[in-house]
Amino acid sequence: MNSKEISLGIIKAVAFLITAALTLLFLYKITSVILYCILSIIISLLLRPLVLFLKRKFKFKNTLAVISSLFLAFLVVSGFILLFIPLILSQGENLSLLDIDSLEKNYSLLLENIITFLDAYNINTKQLIQSSKLSSFTTFEFIPNFLNSFLSTLGNFSMGFASVLFITFFILKESDAIYLNFKKLLPENQKEKIVNSIHAINKMLSRYFLGLLLQLSIIMVLYLIVFLIFGVENALIIALLCAIFNIVPYIGPLIASVIAGLLIMISGIGTGADFATETLPTAIYVLIGMSVVQVIDNNLSSPIIFSKSTNSHPLEIFLIILIAGILFGVTGMIIAVPFYTSLKVIGKEFLPENKFIKALTKNL
Repeated sequence: MNSKEISLGIIKAVAFLITAALTLLFLYKITSVILYCILSIIISLLLRPLVLFLKRKFKFKNTLAVISSLFLAFLVVSGFILLFIPLILSQGENLSLLDIDSLEKNYSLLLENIITFLDAYNINTKQLIQSSKLSSFTTFEFIPNFLNSFLSTLGNFSMGFASVLFITFFILKESDAIYLNFKKLLPENQKEKIVNSIHAINKMLSRYFLGLLLQLSIIMVLYLIVFLIFGVENALIIALLCAIFNIVPYIGPLIASVIAGLLIMISGIGTGADFATETLPTAIYVLIGMSVVQVIDNNLSSPIIFSKSTNSHPLEIFLIILIAGILFGVTGMIIAVPFYTSLKVIGKEFLPENKFIKALTKNL
């Protein structure tokens, strides 16, 4: 190998590295667009059976079936959102949101009650607040920052919602054409395997998301029972809110428990109940009940539902979610199971004789 060939090889390697770096940078910059597309594909998978039902049963034209399906989905989501209005109004009344002085007084009262209770058990709350950098939350300094963040999030959500709706519409409307054009681009020697993988992934993901909806419904009912037992106001709405957080494995239930505890304690201010003898014990009992629900879900309902929907062992699912959470955070935990299931399907189709793939996909 002469110097010219070595130089050419170095140039090609550098060009490849630069191209790869630019590609990764580009993908990073359009992360939100990629997330919109992924979410649109998921919604399309869920709505596709409804579109086909409207076309076959009621003889809807394709465009009308897609619009009707999206409209029905929008009504369902809007209905869920409207359910939270009584909760917001109730908490707003308890905290006198229209009176800033009263709001600060009630907020300070809640903090004082918590600090007094903790101090009674020799817990140094001042040191805890300083070490955890929560001092801004002991005053009203965090309110402007929270409002700014909320408005920014609301703006981003509006843009994201419109984008997802637009992409989903065209995925559903042009699904057949997209599929045919995609098939044309496939190499002939691999076309059958790729098409089989797509069909299998579509089926598995549909089962997974239906299983997820079933799991959240079971959790919501169990939470509702707990809240009704302990007389929690707006039990149905809080149960629904807490169930939604369970979309995020392991971390979601913790967030749901914190929110439920805060809502119960804030509601106690509005009723004039004693914090130490009434409000706090109720919150603790509810949190214990929610923990029992999580034990039932983690050891009974979730393993059965997801084992059936993804044909994977519960320990296998747990490890995949744990690894994805360590590597990619909350987003990784949410997409871990469907992504892993898709990889298993692809592996079985393209590497059916591999011993490792055989062991992983023996139940597919």
